[in-house]
Formats: sequence, structure tokens, C-alpha cells
Amino acid sequence: MSNDAITTANVAAAAEYLAFTLGQEEYGIDIQKVSEIRSYEAPTRIASAPEFVKGVINLRGLIVPIVDMRIKFNVGEPTYNQFTVVIILNIGHRVVGMVVDSVSDVTILTPEQVKPAPEITSTLNTEYIVGLGTIDERMLILVDIDRLMTSADMGLLDTALAA
Repeated sequence: MSNDAITTANVAAAAEYLAFTLGQEEYGIDIQKVSEIRSYEAPTRIASAPEFVKGVINLRGLIVPIVDMRIKFNVGEPTYNQFTVVIILNIGHRVVGMVVDSVSDVTILTPEQVKPAPEITSTLNTEYIVGLGTIDERMLILVDIDRLMTSADMGLLDTALAA
């Protein structure tokens, strides 16, 4: 097989991830789940919602729940500044927003650059981790955002809708 054929095969299997930060860690989610990135605006609080659900926003007539991933993952004290953004996601048949510290870039990872997640106890349940993406000295924790947002402990989506 020629080098051109190998490169073409790798590109075909490569995936694009949106890189974002929470505290000191860098995470990645499938770019195809992202519909837009917005600056943070204080959502309308919903009574009896879990602490990590900051509330809802009206997005062009659509009521969208907003989840603060820093609270959900227990990553330090959340602060809201000019870098804080909301990533609007399409999950199943629903739209959900997630608050993160910042967004850096879109990264293409080949299968060779994705390593299995270690079996360790962490604040982020390893069942939601696809793997670790490595780019030179940089490492992205790749999150299965569908599985995380449709999980029962999030309480956001009807699991029948997400199927």
C-alpha cells in the first residue's frame, strides 16, 4: 500500500473533536453534536433542578436546559467571565447547552491518536469516556456526550427519545 493510500485511509477513519477546558483539564466532544457556541448568559433558574442544571435559556423560541459541566464534574469553583461559553448540543431529539471554561479549537484525531481510557476512579465516570486523544504533548479526554447527556443521573432527556 502506498503512503498516499495509507494517509487517505487514516483521514477516512479520523474524527473531529471540539476541544474545551474545565479547570486544568482539556476535553473533546464529537463536533457533529455541536450546533453552535455562544457566550455565557445567566439562564432562568428552574426550581428543584439539580445544582449542575443552571436553568434554561430561550434560544430562538426553543427552551434549552443549561448544564454547568464544572459543577457536574466537580472541577473547582465555577466562575463566569468573558471566556465562559455555552456549547449548544443536539442530543437525540433535544437541544442542550453545556457551560465550559473555554473552547480552544477543532482537532482531527486518527484512530492511532486515541488511546483507551485507564480504569481509574475519577470525578467523571469512565463509562462516559471514549478514550484519550493525544496530539504531541497535548492530551484530550474524549467524552461520549450522547451517553453522558442521556444518562439517568443527568435527568435531562427522556431515554426513549434518545434511542
